[in-house]
Amino acid sequence: MELIQRPRRLRTSPLMREIVAETDISARHLITPHFVVEGEGHVDEIASMPGVTHVSVDKLVEEIAADVELGLKSHLLFGIPNDDAKDHTGSAAVDDNGVVARALRALRERFGSEIILITDVCLCAYTSHGHCGFLEDGVVVNDSSVEQLAKMALTHAKAGADIVSPSDMMDGRVGAIRDLLDENGYVNTAILAYSAKFASAYYGPFRDACDSAPQGDRKTYQMDFRNGREALLEAILDMQEGADMVMVKPALAYLDIVRNVRAEALCPVVCYNVSGEFSMVKASAAAGYCDEQAIVMENLLAMRRAGADLIITYHGRDALKGGWIK
Repeated sequence: MELIQRPRRLRTSPLMREIVAETDISARHLITPHFVVEGEGHVDEIASMPGVTHVSVDKLVEEIAADVELGLKSHLLFGIPNDDAKDHTGSAAVDDNGVVARALRALRERFGSEIILITDVCLCAYTSHGHCGFLEDGVVVNDSSVEQLAKMALTHAKAGADIVSPSDMMDGRVGAIRDLLDENGYVNTAILAYSAKFASAYYGPFRDACDSAPQGDRKTYQMDFRNGREALLEAILDMQEGADMVMVKPALAYLDIVRNVRAEALCPVVCYNVSGEFSMVKASAAAGYCDEQAIVMENLLAMRRAGADLIITYHGRDALKGGWIK
């Protein structure tokens, strides 16, 4: 039988493959996380995340200046207070002179509107017990936690955040944050909601980075990874409460969730290429088991193909320095 359809015709050369490619990726699709610590002069590599560092505010400004030169203009800040600042309610999270607030002011002074500044809104790194909300009688309580999270978001907005990003998974926190921001005149501060954040084993290196391992686990508020429809419910509720963007976290084992959320959401969809995904690639490449460039590009493009408009990833610098992303 004579072949009528020959899909291989469109794969015959690099240029042919390029002009018919369905998915692309560029620097504008990438958000770079930073772990900001107290003190000065700190650029300390995180052992479980090769190439990723704890940085003090002064060095963060230098780090982001180099990122901007590469084309990375969207940055996500995680604050890590000193241990003696942690308490049962995470009071340091709402300190106008806390590490994130100082970082925001320094970055805004240096870069103005040249960069997008996003802040993680969660109590886990600020509490003595490591949970994302208030702990009472061994239970993470919702509504009083939400009040503190909204205050944290307002603190960041006042200091210059473009986007606040609640990652706690408390019910109703997006609406509470939106109300408090609007009441205080921050109507243009956007909310990127961690809408479908699963209780995942992929977070291990991140918890080293933030010194935020909880007493017990987070399964009463982070999602059960067996559930897909529930992820859509969470995203829909967050959009109804005022989220400007929604997120799926982690990414690689949850590309079906990214696809399903993309089908329902009219707003931008973000996925988080998390620490465990990053560190596994790094360890495998270091052992000679894989080609790092090839694996990274395949992973990032899979996230884009699934429907992610933006990707939070630790691979951005390597990808741009190495010319993997043009």
